Amino acid sequence: MTEPRLSNVLGASASPYLQQHKDNPVHWQVWGESALNEAARSGKPILLSIGYAACHWCHVMAHESFEDPETAAVMNELFINIKVDREERSDIDQIYMAALHAMGEQGGWPLTMFLNSDGEPFWGGTYFPNVSRYGRPDFISVMRSIAHIYAAEPSKVTKNAAAVRSHLDRTLADVGTPSGPPTDIISRQAKGILSIVDRKNGGIGQAPKFPNASMLETLWRHWCMSGSSDAHGAALQWLRAMVNGGIYDHLGGGLARYTVDAGWLVPHFEKMLYDNAQLIRSLTWAHGKTGNDLFRVRIDETITWLVREMHLPEGGFASSLDADSEGEEGRFYVWSKAEIEQLLGCDADDFCKHYDVSEAGNWEGKNILNRLNHPPGADADHEKRLADGRRRLLNARAMRIRPDRDDKVLADWNGLMIRALAEAGQHFERPDWTNLAVNAFDFIVGSMSNKGRLAHAWCNDVTTYPALSSDYGTMMGAALTLFQVSGDSRYLERAEQWLSVLDHHYDDGAGSYFYTANDSADVLLRTRHEHDDASPSANASILESLARLALLNDDAALSGQATTMASALWGRVKDMPMAASGAVNAIATVQVPKKLVLVNPAKDFIEVIRSAPDPSRIDLIVGDLETAHGMIGSIPPATNHDSGKQKGAMAFLCHGPVCLPPIDDAQELKSALNGR
Repeated sequence: MTEPRLSNVLGASASPYLQQHKDNPVHWQVWGESALNEAARSGKPILLSIGYAACHWCHVMAHESFEDPETAAVMNELFINIKVDREERSDIDQIYMAALHAMGEQGGWPLTMFLNSDGEPFWGGTYFPNVSRYGRPDFISVMRSIAHIYAAEPSKVTKNAAAVRSHLDRTLADVGTPSGPPTDIISRQAKGILSIVDRKNGGIGQAPKFPNASMLETLWRHWCMSGSSDAHGAALQWLRAMVNGGIYDHLGGGLARYTVDAGWLVPHFEKMLYDNAQLIRSLTWAHGKTGNDLFRVRIDETITWLVREMHLPEGGFASSLDADSEGEEGRFYVWSKAEIEQLLGCDADDFCKHYDVSEAGNWEGKNILNRLNHPPGADADHEKRLADGRRRLLNARAMRIRPDRDDKVLADWNGLMIRALAEAGQHFERPDWTNLAVNAFDFIVGSMSNKGRLAHAWCNDVTTYPALSSDYGTMMGAALTLFQVSGDSRYLERAEQWLSVLDHHYDDGAGSYFYTANDSADVLLRTRHEHDDASPSANASILESLARLALLNDDAALSGQATTMASALWGRVKDMPMAASGAVNAIATVQVPKKLVLVNPAKDFIEVIRSAPDPSRIDLIVGDLETAHGMIGSIPPATNHDSGKQKGAMAFLCHGPVCLPPIDDAQELKSALNGR
């Protein structure tokens, strides 16, 4: 019988990352039943390669191995080869990254895993070079060794696969034992974070340095709750370091994924939507609390970048920008001093001084623009001249070959950005930012929904169904924020509908939710997602949204559901809380729910509210006492509201179901919001 001949099928995929590999001589298959069946039929093991479009080392391995005919021939001879976009199928990635960790490896991308025909992993790694170096064996030798063991020592493969599967069942799918979270959960978590803060450079630990937005939010919450000067100082040092460092794009705006050094200078140049969404939220809080214009400027620059480079015509936002261009990491973003001198002329010396530019360069002979040593100052005229220099360099940079953009629209990442834009739009009175949020929300509801259920991804009119629970968690959060900003009940209703979908298709029967739907047929196991990635976990996002929805609806049943979920979630993360700040933050929202309803908003009241941002508080603005009554369940007895009218501004601050007496003085409101 003639052996069926496979071919590379990635050309039919909508994923920009998979499209990058459509011309490889490797016979790549997409994840699914067909590829698994082919592995069973052929008797070959599966080589699973997981990456994403903006990943530098994914590109390196692709150029060295997947584009090489000799390497591809070995892959095709010995394996059924499957390529996965980790962003399109983060459920698949979660399982096999956890498997690699179980094998004692640190993890990262590209992820290279070897599986049996049931999809069970038995060995793996990350990047393998084409020749032995970096202390790693060459890829061809690895493949030949794995294929030999699979054929000659099946008992060893079975034993390894069973051990890894057992670990996955315990860590990703175990129900766990519910546990009531401590009442001081935020202060405990903040204490742990502060113990590993880099007091010299800001942020967490040493190299590499990640934004770690959930941990930053924990410090912010601790500051709001306790007035901790230590949390205050650490959070602001952290933010200033990021927005003045090389991780921030000082010409075009926006944050890179991380820096390879401890001092925030040298970025891994890819830009991710989720990092910038979380940055906008953090900077909005910082601006409100400090009034420092640096934070407003960085938000403005980042949203300008978002509109210019990430906003798609349909209304949604693209996922990422690549780290590489013209085959080199960072080439698009770095400068020689001579280039700057040619473009800026007599203004070059001052610009180079303030942006750390030298003949020798600060990275591999080139210069990464940063203001770590010369942060923005109070001299407005000088900053205006520097801004003019940035504008001229940005115009020149626009002529370079750009890094590729991954045009996938991911519902969960867009949910993060929609919420951030709506919050910033309200804070700064920028209806154009709020409109961006509304349009993106409408796009997802209109183009990424089917019979009330969300898709996870969209690209060129092709969608990936069903959604992950993270999509519902962040999109519920976005809907609730749009309701707060607009008062439009359709957003509240949409959040309620999505909670119903979660309850029908993702409920784990133990108080929380699975990552995948009950009709997802192609995953090895249904996992829970409760430890943070670069953004809060799926269950953290759902819990926070559930708590906010309960507070907005004044719904005791939803409040009880949130309390039950908080205990279930804490029971599973309490042994590793430092990896679950998103869950801790969400639990704190359940424990100390706060709602502020402002009637007949006056300027001084608005300014007080904006100067006291609190991630755990819901702020609502209404026009009359009758509407306020619907928002808070009851009006405290001291208020005369027979007519439903109130001429002056009045605020109601509620902690759970209990509201303080009405406040009709801005300074009194300030004291109440800043009270400990």
